[in-house]
Amino acid sequence: MAAGAPRVFVSHLAGVPVFDPVGDQVGRVSDLVAMLRVGRRPPRLLGMVVEVLSRRRVFVPMTRVTGVASGQVITTGVVNMRRFEQRPTERLVLGELLDRRVTLVESGEEVTVLDVAIQQLPARRDWEIDKVFVRKGKGGVLSRKGETLTVEWSAVTGFSLEEHGQGAENLLATFERLRPADLANALHHLSPKRRAEVAAALDDDRLADVLEELPEDDQIEILGKLKEERAADVLEAMDPDDAADLLSELPEEDQERLLTLMRPDDAADVRRLLAYEERTAGGLMTTEPIVLRPDATVADALARVRQQDLSPALAAQVYVCRPPDETPTGKYLGTVHFQRLLRDPPFTLVGSLVDSDLPPLGPDTPLPAVTSYLAAYNMVAAPVVDESGSLLGAVTVDDVLDHLLPDDWRETEFHEEGAGHGG
Repeated sequence: MAAGAPRVFVSHLAGVPVFDPVGDQVGRVSDLVAMLRVGRRPPRLLGMVVEVLSRRRVFVPMTRVTGVASGQVITTGVVNMRRFEQRPTERLVLGELLDRRVTLVESGEEVTVLDVAIQQLPARRDWEIDKVFVRKGKGGVLSRKGETLTVEWSAVTGFSLEEHGQGAENLLATFERLRPADLANALHHLSPKRRAEVAAALDDDRLADVLEELPEDDQIEILGKLKEERAADVLEAMDPDDAADLLSELPEEDQERLLTLMRPDDAADVRRLLAYEERTAGGLMTTEPIVLRPDATVADALARVRQQDLSPALAAQVYVCRPPDETPTGKYLGTVHFQRLLRDPPFTLVGSLVDSDLPPLGPDTPLPAVTSYLAAYNMVAAPVVDESGSLLGAVTVDDVLDHLLPDDWRETEFHEEGAGHGG
């Protein structure tokens, strides 16, 4: 739902069909999953529980929902068919929030929740429950009298977590605004039991981001305490190079078991990376740089660069290649830097802007040579190309730094003079 589109009340979504992009029905909406927050902040909507044709209930994250209306839901077409299992911090919107008795903050009057509305945040992929439709008067199944009104989520109490509560829910709510690296640091200093509880309650994408920032011992410990199906989901959500680094620390039989549980496309990327030595360009690279055909325009390139989940290093340049557009690509033609994209008209073809003088790295290039390359050419990322001329991926400066710093650098507090939180 685009910014500014009308809200959707969740009761209108119950039982509606879910379609993939080509119009084939995937299933029907069974419920929605939300995560409550401390105080009166609106809950974050995590996804939908969809009953597929086999009557299995599966989870579809909101990041894979491209359209929501009262009559249908459109997804990206990528649906994980593993059975939905509710986590401790999750609330089923239809099953647990509706028909509850809550209190109006202003008057102290008890009301019954009849419905809640969801809306996508402007310019973001996140969704929230922002409105509550309530009925005044005594509750009960047979009660139908009383004034009804729609209020802001913050206007009622009885849903949100109490500030003095305990458990993973409140700890997560406290950590919610932390950057992944800061949350990883906080997790590192928890007891193993508490660390496992918090990790189990984090959603897959958030846990993947945090795992990428944790020391290897913590990564292995947390992954080992997850159910294998969920461990595979989290590995899918990680950057392929980070997932490969983590799997490389496991015994071969554990590697293979988790790779088999992953989606084939994600597993294939990780398997390719595991084939290279760790401290080489092939072992360091990510397989998901921005790849464009030569007939793409500057406008196309800038649209890709603007993607929210893209790291700054990968957004600094695009790689122009012959089809196919995914690594390993067709013939690598060259690089177009972000600054060049800003200087040329939107209709300009990127094929006319490529920097073909910059030599790419081979996958077997050792780490010292990769470091020298980035320093010599003042680059934050470099293309990795095989002997046939196909782009395999890109090495970013952050991955290089991870291997140059001491092994315990993540455990060192960053409290240098002048470093701190902005005011």
